Amino acid sequence: MFELKKILGAMLMPLPFLGMLCFITLIIALRTNKFSAYIGIIAISCLLLISTPFIGQKIIDPATQLKYTFPSSKQPILDKIVVLGCDVNPNPQLNANSQLGNCAKSRLIEGLRLANIYPNAQLIVSGGGYGKVTNSSLMQQTAISLGIAAARIKQNPAAMDTADEAKLLAPTLVDFKVALVTSASHMARASNLFNAQGVDVIPAATDFHDFNAWPAHKQYIPNADVLLAISRDMYEKIALCWITLRRWIDPEAL
Repeated sequence: MFELKKILGAMLMPLPFLGMLCFITLIIALRTNKFSAYIGIIAISCLLLISTPFIGQKIIDPATQLKYTFPSSKQPILDKIVVLGCDVNPNPQLNANSQLGNCAKSRLIEGLRLANIYPNAQLIVSGGGYGKVTNSSLMQQTAISLGIAAARIKQNPAAMDTADEAKLLAPTLVDFKVALVTSASHMARASNLFNAQGVDVIPAATDFHDFNAWPAHKQYIPNADVLLAISRDMYEKIALCWITLRRWIDPEAL
């Protein structure tokens, strides 16, 4: 009864419920416009399939991301900890930490963990935002509220994307031991861009996605969290292809 309740509850969520409704509607539409209906059925079927933990896990392949975990036992010294920006939700009525999105919080927590392990390392928080509210300022305020001395923190508020972050921070990072903190799916591209600027970073990934531990009754039901993880993974693959294309056209491109 418990699993049945969970299955029914999961199936009534917007993604699986509306997805199946579209699928059924397209099946009915086969009587009048077969070509359009077939295209629709293929599209909605692919959307529902990649949104299931079972299929999503195979696309993301979380095992390959484990190489980006930070080896603190093998790293006795660290000079700088760079936390890359992510999502923000500006609202002056909320505390700084409540204005950071889940992705940004995950990255900042890993940065603070390393800051506690390496008390002499400088914490660099990066990322622009909307208007006067930046990712870096919200991260700095949150870090201070959690016990990190303001003197240890440096902001990089002008960067609007990863390429900006690498370009603007590179002059202060070259020849230092640098831990780069970002999401596991983002680490390959971020490391690539920092390396292109002459900065040899040590990956310190966070925000991993692994659906293997999800119970069996959830493995084949479309889930919005899985779709979000797949979307981020696909975005990073497209972005890496774009970098490769730009460098093929212009070898001096970042």
